[in-house]
Amino acid sequence: MKKYTNCLVVLLLSCQVSMGQIDKKATRETQALYKNLMKLSENYIVFGHQHATEYGHGWSGDEERSDVKSVTGSHPGVIGIDFSGLSGRPTDAIVRTAEALRKNVVDTYNRGGITTAAWHFSNPASGGGFYWKDSVSVASMALIKPGGSHHENYKAILKTVAGFANSVKANDGTLAPIIFRPFHEFDGDWFWWGKGHTSREDFISVWRFTVSYLRDSLNVHNFIYAFSPDNKFTSEAEFLERYPGNEWVDMVGMDNYGDFGRDGKYNLEAGLKKLKIVSDYAGKAGKLAAFTETGLETIPNPTWWTETLLKTLKAQKMSLAYVLVWRNDTKSPTHFYAPFPGQVSAQDFVKFYNDPYTLFEKDLKDIYK
Repeated sequence: MKKYTNCLVVLLLSCQVSMGQIDKKATRETQALYKNLMKLSENYIVFGHQHATEYGHGWSGDEERSDVKSVTGSHPGVIGIDFSGLSGRPTDAIVRTAEALRKNVVDTYNRGGITTAAWHFSNPASGGGFYWKDSVSVASMALIKPGGSHHENYKAILKTVAGFANSVKANDGTLAPIIFRPFHEFDGDWFWWGKGHTSREDFISVWRFTVSYLRDSLNVHNFIYAFSPDNKFTSEAEFLERYPGNEWVDMVGMDNYGDFGRDGKYNLEAGLKKLKIVSDYAGKAGKLAAFTETGLETIPNPTWWTETLLKTLKAQKMSLAYVLVWRNDTKSPTHFYAPFPGQVSAQDFVKFYNDPYTLFEKDLKDIYK
């Protein structure tokens, strides 16, 4: 047990929809998560790890295991999953994927943790997967928007997503809330929905349709919708270039590996400036903010957690609900972003864990009440 004293006070809040939440029919638990994260972010940040409990460095599918837990004794407070397997493959494979994801989400909720879902969405109109591949990929945002040639196909895909969202029922019968982060890193060109492959107008049209169809037509009321470009902005105006509007977004964020040590290059001043833009805009708009993806692959810097990440997060007054680092691949010896026992940064990560500012799953009390 550690550092909960103030947390308990802010978490025991009445459950009303925040002025910033866009689904006025959101489930009680989703409302509570939104409001409690808003309060927590005033003084703390929750740590997250992508695919933390599905697999890790050298293992896969073990019950109650995560590399983070093996180092600290606690799972991350935020567990990242991906909706990539809910389309673009045979029906039986989608069913198996959904069942495994469902167990993951429900287990996290039953433990009191938080789930966020990225969507590496396989191109619905061409080959190439979710990445843009020249001579293979088709610019599909214009095709899946209302009136487009693949719009009905997109609606069918969203029905699968909605079916999953409405299936994640916990032990007490309630639906587990999910922070849903579609079309991330859209300011780069590496994904087919990226800036070089779709107009601003088509991107916004697809975003608004996605939210409206899930929420208003398919009765998904356990999503918190997160907007997260990569780090290719230096001003609020650039950050908001493809923003669909406050009535279509619950959370604003940023993915940023480039300023935090990727390829040995650090520009923490730039990284901090961008985080401050995200946090400041959220404050003005009444939205949640988060550092939706970051990390240093292989973590060769033994003090990266405290001297790079934590110092930046605490350098100025910001309100960020969580920070999430990317996955630990089960087979690759070098593709990992969180430490495991014996890894060179593990000792520093324990210091990061013990800092009063950071919250892990064991620290989250009544986050859904």
